Amino acid sequence: MKKIKFEENRKLDIIAIGRIGVDLNPNEFNRPLEETQSFTRTVGGSPANIAVATSRYGMKTGFIGKVADDSFGRYIVNYFKSKEIDTNGLIVDKNDHKTGLAFVEIKSPNESNVIMYRSDAVDLKIQMNEVSEEYIKNSKALVVSGTALAASPSREAVLLALKYANKHNTVVFFDVDYRPYTWTSLDETSLYCSLAAERSDVIIGTREEFNVLEGVDLPGNRDDDKTAKHWLSNSSKLVIVKRGSDGSTAYLKTGEKKLGKVFPVNPLKTQGAGDSYAGGVISSMIKGKSIEEAMMYGAGAAAIVVQKNSCSEAMPTEQEIEDFIMAYESK
Repeated sequence: MKKIKFEENRKLDIIAIGRIGVDLNPNEFNRPLEETQSFTRTVGGSPANIAVATSRYGMKTGFIGKVADDSFGRYIVNYFKSKEIDTNGLIVDKNDHKTGLAFVEIKSPNESNVIMYRSDAVDLKIQMNEVSEEYIKNSKALVVSGTALAASPSREAVLLALKYANKHNTVVFFDVDYRPYTWTSLDETSLYCSLAAERSDVIIGTREEFNVLEGVDLPGNRDDDKTAKHWLSNSSKLVIVKRGSDGSTAYLKTGEKKLGKVFPVNPLKTQGAGDSYAGGVISSMIKGKSIEEAMMYGAGAAAIVVQKNSCSEAMPTEQEIEDFIMAYESK
């Protein structure tokens, strides 16, 4: 198997579902947050970043999520529209829940952190009856991130979306996206994330995220081959294990193993690498590129984003990725 098969003649190429919030990126670098004087606002959250990445890549992209009925919520909707992301799946909350905020701290190229404000976050309030089966039916792919499974009613809404996707042959990409501050225990994380993984065609995560994902099924496992064998024995067709600067490995249903390229750069920060990688991989696969090519484009996108002071705003176009790879390899 060189490619994943997608249903043709669908209105949308991809829909992302889950966490959506506002990032506040520092305008001053290499200093702790308490010394930062000003910030620049952008939309954030892993699935939101991936949606921006795929839209920048030329994919017809939609989003399922819930936004606050206030200025931040309106900002998110307008931001998505400016990025040509379909907003028909966005629900405006009427119960005064607030947008999650993320303050980014860049102490050094290798030490950047995020302080999250997500108490009663509005994106976790989306309900089952607010997820449209028809919307998912009309997309080639659905992207789910683990954070959306951290609390009800979002948890049930996402699991329903997975059922709809499986029913209509919409390819499911599951980005584990483990954020410990949103969960109450590792066992809870493992249980619900494994339920999502079992309904996914492609699973993407770091080695550390797979450790958490497998807490119930494979406790103590740290072996990538065993990880791949376990998930590929379910419905998954492809498992990608990321290891940061050591690159990534894709495991296929056929038993093949593909090694991903790495493009070492001098980063400004670490945030955004995973989301840009996922956006590049998913978009490339939908466009018909091989898995090896998709991983290369994902790595190129990640290398571009970590050099810039943003996640969503830094997402490159397909042409920018190609130019970066060509220039990098010519050196």
